[in-house]
Amino acid sequence: MTAALPENTILIIDDNVDTIRLLSAMVREQGRVLFATSGAAGLELARLQRPQLILLDVEMQGMDGFAVNEQLRRDPDLRSSAVIFVTAQSSPEAEIACLDAGAVDFIPKPLNAAVVQARVRTHLRLQAALAVLGDLANQDGLTGLYNRRYFDRQVATEFARHRRHQLPLGLVLVDVDDFKLFNDRYGHQRGDACLREVADTLQDGARRPGELAARYGGEEFVVLLPNTTPAALARYGDWLCRRIGALGIPHAAASAAPHVTASIGLCARIPAENDTVQGMLHAADMALYRAKRAGRNRSVLADESVADVPAR
Repeated sequence: MTAALPENTILIIDDNVDTIRLLSAMVREQGRVLFATSGAAGLELARLQRPQLILLDVEMQGMDGFAVNEQLRRDPDLRSSAVIFVTAQSSPEAEIACLDAGAVDFIPKPLNAAVVQARVRTHLRLQAALAVLGDLANQDGLTGLYNRRYFDRQVATEFARHRRHQLPLGLVLVDVDDFKLFNDRYGHQRGDACLREVADTLQDGARRPGELAARYGGEEFVVLLPNTTPAALARYGDWLCRRIGALGIPHAAASAAPHVTASIGLCARIPAENDTVQGMLHAADMALYRAKRAGRNRSVLADESVADVPAR
């Protein structure tokens, strides 16, 4: 799951073009530099680019730096960006106000190149360290996939986005068939190795932007597929069944085949106002139940008209 760290992105928000030029020259060797000449434009650019560090002028016309910073802190996708306030006010009171607002640092004007470079370098290093820690906190220790806590956060965000833009969202629940029998026969070490191979297969099939695979618990996994129609999701489910079977992991005690297989429940819909993430997951879970009841080693697309299938 963990990828190489991307190039640092530094966003400068300042309504003075000369200051932007000066700051850009000072920090351009430490990352990709973007700039905006107003608070509103800076917020839009931040949402598109997700910078690691924002150099934010306090004294801007219209929306000042404090107002921009407040919007950044309210946005779940942007609150991890570190903000350094840049201001002509150099009093202790001004510095305290900047730090109390949530900035990680404070750079007074006139700008000193060595000071700017040192502070930017320090906070980019801290952001890189925090990114590594964040990856570890979001990662399942056995398989390397995302964990359920991270999935729960991401699916809530994607569900809201798909409901807002009226796009179809796909959810996939994957359960390794007869896994308890596998562990009983081959031991837990081989069971762990089996789960890792299945996880690698899921990860290989979740490569588009926004797609993610996570370990949902035990031998169960979940895949989030943005902008996916029911027909496309059904094709994905069949493909995934074949891929897991093609791993060829021996399972002499299995009921569906002499190798490891999986049962898969699928749900794809355009979220309506009264829909919930829990409702979609429940529909996928019911489809998974029907896949198991029908003989395992298959995928089943949720039938929204079926409401009488008991929970597993």
